[in-house]
Amino acid sequence: MLTCFAFLLVTGRYADEGPVLVVLRPGRGVHRGDLFVIAGWLLGVAAVLTAAASPGRRSR
Repeated sequence: MLTCFAFLLVTGRYADEGPVLVVLRPGRGVHRGDLFVIAGWLLGVAAVLTAAASPGRRSR
């Protein structure tokens, strides 16, 4: 779900995209706002992996 949400944010258009940092093709590129989305996605994936790797308590 996290990946789908991040994909929608990166591929969509929103008010504060910021300037284009990398042009991928005419009319498409990586905006400054996309970096924030990618950073949030990386933190979310790291949190999920950390939670999955921790031994934690198991219910019987």
